[in-house]
Amino acid sequence: MQKRIQKETGNNCLKRIIVAFLAVIMMTTMLHPQMVQAATGITIESKDNKVPTYKAGEKKTWTFTVTNHSGNTMNNVTVTPDLGDDNDVWPFKTEMQSYQQNIGTLESGESNSKEVKFDFTQREDVQTSRYTLKFKVTADGQEEAEKQFYVNTTAKPVQKDTDDDKDTGKGNGAGGGSDTSYQTPDAGGYSNGEAAYSGGSGGSTDGGAASGNGSVPRVIVTGFTTDPAEVRAGSNFKLTIHLKNTSKMKVSNMLFNLSAPTEGSDEQTTSPAFLPSSGASSIYLDSIAPNGTADISIELNAKSDLLQKPYSMELSMKYEDPNATQVEGSSSISIPVKQDARFEISDFEISPQSVAVGEEANVMCSLYNLGRIKLYNVKATFEGKNIKKSEVFIGNIESGATGSIDAMLEGKKISNGPAKVTMTLSYEDESGNISTTTKDLNLEVTEKVDDDEAAASDMPEETQKSFPVIPVVIAAVVIAVVAAVVILKKRKKKQLAEIEEEELLDELERSSEDEHQ
Repeated sequence: MQKRIQKETGNNCLKRIIVAFLAVIMMTTMLHPQMVQAATGITIESKDNKVPTYKAGEKKTWTFTVTNHSGNTMNNVTVTPDLGDDNDVWPFKTEMQSYQQNIGTLESGESNSKEVKFDFTQREDVQTSRYTLKFKVTADGQEEAEKQFYVNTTAKPVQKDTDDDKDTGKGNGAGGGSDTSYQTPDAGGYSNGEAAYSGGSGGSTDGGAASGNGSVPRVIVTGFTTDPAEVRAGSNFKLTIHLKNTSKMKVSNMLFNLSAPTEGSDEQTTSPAFLPSSGASSIYLDSIAPNGTADISIELNAKSDLLQKPYSMELSMKYEDPNATQVEGSSSISIPVKQDARFEISDFEISPQSVAVGEEANVMCSLYNLGRIKLYNVKATFEGKNIKKSEVFIGNIESGATGSIDAMLEGKKISNGPAKVTMTLSYEDESGNISTTTKDLNLEVTEKVDDDEAAASDMPEETQKSFPVIPVVIAAVVIAVVAAVVILKKRKKKQLAEIEEEELLDELERSSEDEHQ
């Protein structure tokens, strides 16, 4: 009976050891998920990570790179742009029934990436804007990836000139001349309205006498410039407007008045978008000869809280024909306003402050977008003589939002004390123009330690990814199980020997009692 109990006890101990062994393996796998590598599938990227810019009627090639990260060969790989259901989604001419491209078989690995090229032509009616387009990647008929990409479009310059018997002075009620409008995304635009005699008076002939033919001497805007060329919110600039007298009669005693739209969210901040930096908003000009030109200028200030977009200014005109009859006209000018990107970079958090050659340090900081514009395609690049170059893509950061920068810097060359590492931060504006700024940090790179155990104990948890944790743990558990089995066998053998000895003593005692009897 006692032997059976001891045998069951030994079996139970073995079961407990096996259960503990399996539990250790499961826990180790959970704690180190990097040991279980899952497939990441296919990725599609715009080549060079650039945002393409198209112009009205322009045909360009847009190149993408497709990479297979799944670990398996994929067949019948296709790339298809999503054209959407209306023109608000797709800014290009639909010149083909399908833009799907088949790139065939795609092996796994970065070196086996393939390029896909699409030829797109921007539609004539598309305005200056930024579109978000979707592209899908499939393999063997199954969707593997879908990603959104940005594209910038540029509106077509519009210019319309109408001459109603300009040479003879005959008109259509607005006077001989040109009805001109012009728009560009960068330089802004302008448009001209009608001109008429004040109070509904009749027109005049080219000689200057009043006439009932309806001809009115007309002055139009033919263009404008700003100094500086880019108007920044909160800054002063000089506006110069180019004028032309389209009639064959002299106009004189000219008074121009500029008025800007009111901007602001409440009564305390509401004010015109542009105000004269000194003086009034009215400009006087003595005269303009027949078919002659002239310029008028004014110093203005752009309101500091303006959004980045074009703002329209109304230009009203009052002048007289040779008979001193007053004429009124109007034009409008659209002035683009730029907002400076404004952001702050927090202090670097570096762990550890010193690394050996081949080891990595974690560098983290935050980017605060304090401006009124969105930052596009933000990227941080770390470079230094003693480290390997590292790039981190952050993406787009909205106004008032925060972006996180988290990089791993690997030591490459031993430094003499803390060495300088430069972080170059690059970003794009809505037009795809790239700007950069830099910030420095210090990182010491030391000689690689030969003692692996000492190096492992000094390394932070993040840098121990290369240490074979799983095999070591499994080996330790196996050794422990073998040792436990050996100990149990020895203990069992000792217990059996003690039992046999006790039984032998009992036999001797019984034999001696029988002899006495």
